[in-house]
Amino acid sequence: MHTDEAVAQEERPTRETPRGTETVLLVEDDELTRNVTGLVLEELGYRLLEAENGTQAVEMNRTFAGQIHLLLSDIVMPDGNGVTWSRRLTSDRPSLNTLFLSAHTREALARDGIPDPGPDFLQKPFHPDALARKIREILDR
Repeated sequence: MHTDEAVAQEERPTRETPRGTETVLLVEDDELTRNVTGLVLEELGYRLLEAENGTQAVEMNRTFAGQIHLLLSDIVMPDGNGVTWSRRLTSDRPSLNTLFLSAHTREALARDGIPDPGPDFLQKPFHPDALARKIREILDR
């Protein structure tokens, strides 16, 4: 084996990326981020519902007849913050789990008066494997 191949093998993750089949409602106002994150979720086997803002998410939550297992939401959006939208959605679906995403730090969110997202938070940018593991961690509780 060449040295480069040996190094490449050592750098590979030792654990397989977790997958799933649950339904995820992705709420992200940035189209590129929404598209890329959606592709990652579909590649991982999740059923994907997409909304570009909280208003659309509430409507989708109201009209979707099946179970939504996870709300994957940006926090800072033009029509309000994801933490507030999440509270509204979970009042209709108490079993709905939530994972928040943001390019803003917790400190910046607090300075802007946005409620703390809690432990289920991923800072953007994130690696797809980190997203997959965090989703699985939340859904397996």
